[in-house]
Amino acid sequence: MPSITREEVAHLARLARIELTDDELDHLAPQLDQIITLVGQVSQVAADDIPPTSHALPLTNVMRADENVPCLTPEQALSGAPAAEEQRFRVPRILEED
Repeated sequence: MPSITREEVAHLARLARIELTDDELDHLAPQLDQIITLVGQVSQVAADDIPPTSHALPLTNVMRADENVPCLTPEQALSGAPAAEEQRFRVPRILEED
């Protein structure tokens, strides 16, 4: 398996618009090469009879069916508000108008 070169790391950094120093390129090239080697090893271990998975445990749909239920009236919704105006919560102004 060919190793990843410093120039390839620099090219990837340019594509990702990441600025790397010379020291960072020298440091990352062997690390990325090791990652690619390890991914290759994992790919070799994967057997054809094992289906690919995204989770170790099976997931089930946890969504419930939509049901129409009565909602709060404006009066009920605003009953606990410290201040209300025109069926809306009244809050202090935090931005000045220009």
